[in-house]
Formats: sequence, structure tokens, C-alpha cells
Amino acid sequence: MSSVVDGTLLAECFITLFVIMDPPGTVPIFLALTSGQSPTTRRRAAWQAVLVSFAVIVLFALFGRELLSYLDISLPALQGAGGLLLLLVALQLLTGQESEPRAGQDVNVAMVPLGTPLLAGPGAIVATMVFAERVDDPPTLAAVAGGVVGVHIVLWLSMRYSVLILRVLGDSGVTLVTRISGLLLSAIAVQLIADSVRAFIAGEG
Repeated sequence: MSSVVDGTLLAECFITLFVIMDPPGTVPIFLALTSGQSPTTRRRAAWQAVLVSFAVIVLFALFGRELLSYLDISLPALQGAGGLLLLLVALQLLTGQESEPRAGQDVNVAMVPLGTPLLAGPGAIVATMVFAERVDDPPTLAAVAGGVVGVHIVLWLSMRYSVLILRVLGDSGVTLVTRISGLLLSAIAVQLIADSVRAFIAGEG
């Protein structure tokens, strides 16, 4: 009997997106962007941000392949570009030089910059498109879908209980988790670049 879900791919997808989207790291930024708002407004902002991010991720997962085909871009090229992009993000996380987006007066912060590009940023979009390319049967589809849904649930919980999380971890705790995420993300980026180079060499051979 075949498995209902590919457990290995599920774990890989969830961990990769968790590291890229960095739920603990969103806590202080979410608190800063929603400062002065009522608890009800803050809860609504958390829901809206997660829904916007989920919609963007799903759209690219569903239609990313057609977009690549239209632009005549190969998967190895996407992997290489994604690896370089993730490496830049990882270096920012490791060095603490990541920029904190600011909210405009006439912009719903739940959509911009929280939903995108903070949550559904280029790194998460590229990673999701790469995982979508590996879907070829129901178990792998369930794995990728589960990973995407799972990480968005964690993101919502992080923002929903951001005040409590920040109080428990403290500023130094959030910084530590962010640095560890940067280290893991750099390893993922190097692996993507290596896979891209290997695919190009195999294609030329």
C-alpha cells in the first residue's frame, strides 16, 4: 500500500520554508509594525498577513512552471539563482544586517510589508517553486502542501502570540534563533547551488 504522504519531502519542505520565512524573527518586526494597535486589530493583522503570504506562495507553486516555460528558464537556472538569493539572505541573518521594513501611512501593513515581502519573499517563492517541481504523485503533492500549510500555521501562531513569545525569549533569544536560522539557510543555499551546477554539467555531458 502506498504512503499517503511523503514524510521525507514533507519534513524537508517544512524545515526549508521555516528557516527561510523565520517565524521567530518576524515577532519583533510584527510588534513594531502593529505597535499602538488594539489586540483585536493585531490579531486581524496576523490573519491577513498569513493569508496574503499563503496566496502568493500557492500562486507561484501552481503557475511557476508555466512562467518559467514562458520565459525559457530551466530548473537548474532557477535553483542556482535561488541559491544565490538565499545565500544573501543567510548572510544578512548571520551578520544581523537584515533591514526592517517600515509601514507606510496609507498601506495595510498586514499585506505590505508583512504578507509580502517579509513572509512571502523571493526566497520562499523560489524554494516553493523548486519543491513544486518535485510533485509527481499524490504523496509528494500532500507533502509539499502540508509543508506550506504547516509553516503558515506556525507563522500565524508566532504573530498571534508574539507578545508572549517576545517576553519568553527576550531580544537575545530571538537574535540567537535568527543566527541559527541563518546558518541553516546558508547550508540550504549552498546545496541548491551545488545541485544547479551538477545539473548543468550533467546536461552538457
